[in-house]
Formats: sequence, structure tokens, C-alpha cells
Amino acid sequence: MKQVINLYKKHKITVDGYIETLIKSFPDDYMAHSVEILKTHHFIQLIYGVDEEFRQQTPIVCRREKDAKHIGSDKRHYFAKMELNHNGFYISNPYIHYRTGKASLSVVRYIGNHYYVFDINLIEILEELRLIEYNRMYDKFRRGVYFIGATLLALVSIALIGYGGYIFFKIMLAFGDVNFLHDVFKSIIAITLGLAIYDLAKQIFEHEVIYESFYHPEDKQYKVLGKFIISIVIALSIETLMVVFKIALDDYSNMGSAFYLMIGTTLMFTALGYFYKKINSVPVKEENE
Repeated sequence: MKQVINLYKKHKITVDGYIETLIKSFPDDYMAHSVEILKTHHFIQLIYGVDEEFRQQTPIVCRREKDAKHIGSDKRHYFAKMELNHNGFYISNPYIHYRTGKASLSVVRYIGNHYYVFDINLIEILEELRLIEYNRMYDKFRRGVYFIGATLLALVSIALIGYGGYIFFKIMLAFGDVNFLHDVFKSIIAITLGLAIYDLAKQIFEHEVIYESFYHPEDKQYKVLGKFIISIVIALSIETLMVVFKIALDDYSNMGSAFYLMIGTTLMFTALGYFYKKINSVPVKEENE
């Protein structure tokens, strides 16, 4: 939301002017034409009216419903700090709307001894004015794809963790019939990979499905990739350790594998260190720049 608010503040005069001009163009009897207004202008979330004593006189008209429960209720607390401009308008600071959970503005117009309130979806009006690149249909499709992918990754991670737990309990319940060291390391590897994949799924879900952002930090993808690579390096290190233990138990057939695994793991450690050094040396732009 912070990025959207910063963009609104930057273009406040343009956005506020557009809102005032648009509302002036509506028929003065806003409530009689409320359904038509909401249908034509998708960024308007709801409309209602209050009298001069700040008591609600009309239902709250939303896109899909009319809420008449609060007719006659005192709305004075909403108007406590309201100061109308010379055109009879008041536009609030951005906030999170209690009904939609979206970044919003409340616009009040005083006309005919009544105050009419319009709640505006801030993201959609910025889109309307071409101040952001945002397409609702594409955004829903993109979120859906990420949701399915992240869910499948989470299920795979749960399966791996479950498999690792299964092997561990199998060892505990049948101690004499298993290759203890081999199975213990297999359990550790499965659980480690499961946690790594779960962390990747969580990052995708948080950044691409839940949160709506129009600012993409330059290092965000590096952090996600870095955490995943660290988990893979840990898993490879455990595998290398397992092979070394096998050799220590007089199984020299895997000496070559252990050698190459150690070289590969060392190279990955070195590359990972260089990777973090490079991304930490590049200054990340601030959100409001």
C-alpha cells in the first residue's frame, strides 16, 4: 500500500481534480442514480448520504447490495476533521477500506443540504488515469497461476517432510533391521529439501498471491533464490557427509563420489558467498524514489 500512497501523493492534484470533475458531472440526485454510477465507474465502491446533522439518511449502496441497517445512525465521528474546499468537496487521506480491504479514498460533496460520501478504490482510479500499469484480469490470472504453483510446491514439501519422518520412525521402531546411518541421513535430506521447497512456496505465496505491490525491490528475487540455494547446499553437504561416513566404515567404493561431491559443494559455497557479496554491494533504490 505504501507504494500506492506515494504515487497518489505525487499526483494528488491530478487525481483530486479528476474526482471532483467526475462527481460534478453526475446527476445531482446521486442516490437515485447510484446503481448506474457504480456500474459505469468501477473504481467507486459505495455511495451514501447524510444530513446536516451527520445522520445517515440513505442506504449504503454498494455494487452488489444495499445496506439499510444504519439509516439514522450518527456519522459525526467520520466528519470530525472534515474541511470542505471552495468547491464543496472533501477528499480524505488514503486508508484501508473496512469492506473491501483495499487502499481507498473517501470523497464528500456537500450539495442540497446533504453530504454525499463516495468511497473510491485508490488502485483502480490510478489505473483509470494511467498512472499505474495494472490490469485486473491479468492480475487475477497471474495470482491464480502462482497460487496453484505455490500450493503444489507446498504439497510436495509436506510429502518430503512426511517421508523423512516416516523413515525416522521406521528406524526407531525397527532399529536392528535398518541401515541406521544411511537411513538417518536419508531422513535428514528429505526433511531439509522439504523445508527448502516449503520456504520457496511460502515466499511465492506471500509476494505474488497475498500482497499487492507495484514496486518490486531489486533484491527480492535474489533473497528468495539465495534462501533456496542455501537449503540445497545444506542438503548436498549432508549427502557428502553421509558418503564420508560410509567410507569411514570401510566402504571405499564411494571414494570418487565423495571427492566430487566435496568439490561440488565447496564450489557452491564459494559461488554462494560471491553471490551474496555482489548483491549486498549494490545499493537498493528506496521505495519512494
